Amino acid sequence: MALSPRLDLRQSQSLVITPQLQQAIKLLQLSSVELDAYIAQELDANPLLEVDDSGDGSALAESAGNSDERVGDEAVLVDAVDGQDERPLDIAQDVVDNDPALSDDGLDALAPADTVGAMADTWSGAGGFEGAAPDFDRNVAEAPDLRSHLLQQLNLSIHTPAERFIGLFLIDQLDESGYLAIDLEEAAEHLGTDAATVLGVLKQLQRFDPPGLFARDLRECLRLQLEDRNRYDPAMAALIDRLDLLAARDMRKLRDICGVSAEDLRDMVAEIRALDPKPALKFERAIEQTVVPDVIMTVQQGGGWRIELNPQCLPRVLVNHGYYAEVCRNGSKADKSFMSDRLQTANWLVKALNQRAETILKVAIELVKQQTAFFHHGISHLRPLVLRDVAEAIEMHESTVSRVTTNKYIATPRGVFELKYFFTQGLPSSSGAEAHSAASVRHRIKVLIDGEPPTGILSDDRIVELLHGEGIEVARRTVAKYRDALNIPSSARRRREKMAEHQGH
Repeated sequence: MALSPRLDLRQSQSLVITPQLQQAIKLLQLSSVELDAYIAQELDANPLLEVDDSGDGSALAESAGNSDERVGDEAVLVDAVDGQDERPLDIAQDVVDNDPALSDDGLDALAPADTVGAMADTWSGAGGFEGAAPDFDRNVAEAPDLRSHLLQQLNLSIHTPAERFIGLFLIDQLDESGYLAIDLEEAAEHLGTDAATVLGVLKQLQRFDPPGLFARDLRECLRLQLEDRNRYDPAMAALIDRLDLLAARDMRKLRDICGVSAEDLRDMVAEIRALDPKPALKFERAIEQTVVPDVIMTVQQGGGWRIELNPQCLPRVLVNHGYYAEVCRNGSKADKSFMSDRLQTANWLVKALNQRAETILKVAIELVKQQTAFFHHGISHLRPLVLRDVAEAIEMHESTVSRVTTNKYIATPRGVFELKYFFTQGLPSSSGAEAHSAASVRHRIKVLIDGEPPTGILSDDRIVELLHGEGIEVARRTVAKYRDALNIPSSARRRREKMAEHQGH
């Protein structure tokens, strides 16, 4: 049979995702901070976009209307958001997986890391305020960092240029906890000197403030602090040398090794606990970021919950149609083409933000419906929930729900929670009732252990029996895994600790 070329005509259907729809889908996953950075980038690139400074919320809040829904016998007052895009943001995961532009790596293009905003505050010299309030934090002297603090002591304590150079090198070798992260032999090789000279400089540095810096292990760190307090005697030295027994709460062996009474040993242990095992961390100036909830949930006076979007997290952007009309009236053909493109982009952004807000609100409402018992009675009533349950209820894809609940928070009467917190695996019930959530089982394990008496420490097997008695089917290895996740030691260690506390009293 001879081969010959031919043309065939075939018909097929496929979902085409436009670049704008790709960005709209990515907007769902951005947190409020990342979204602000993205909008700031769009404001710089689009002359038709403006910030809404009216102070009464955003364009989203202006178009919000109220509607009532019911959760059981209670009403849920919802602030709905109008404004639907022509294309849905809910895209199946298989389409996303086949489109590189929709991968998680593509999010980096949306939130520029170097976007920084600044605002100048003015303050009259006569003591009054003009315009915005001044930033008093700028007038407060900043605490020195660890390196500056040590360099100041180095210049005052060591005058020989060679030793000062060695000291500077050792300062730069400190880790974040204040320990020396290099061996003396290696340091001497780097500096072209002998280890004895480096050790001599190290001894001087170990007298710097705060005590405990430049130690090479935990024992030396504690010893330096005790020597600074003039409390490093032979008994304390023996205790420092056997920190393993202290961690195991074996007080009887420690009394024999240190040669002290039980009362003296308790005082020595109290002194050890008062020391700082990581002396450099007090210079750490980590800025704690306050979580701003995207959704606010409050209690209605007549019963039920009110669920609304947080106006602080709603982007305040408007489209300047007047400027567009002026340019099109007086501008060139190129200007009109550019402004038409910018107008289309601006209108798309407003629609995408509207739909993003509506999707977040839909998911939050459904989560409240599913977990209403938790908000009434606490974590013991947190029911098992997976993405599919919410996705089916609001008729969206699981990947959309996953994006919406990432880095989004809700403020409730029980505290601020990430939306993903309410998704938890379920453990079967022996009574045939509804399954128990893993979070509620972990909480129950913690309650049982916290209430155990010193003479009745609960083993993992005993906890399994108690949970089975409450209708919770759980294996011993699951109890051990949950206990480790809660940072609760084993029953043997808890028994030693409580016996030591009992003997101490």
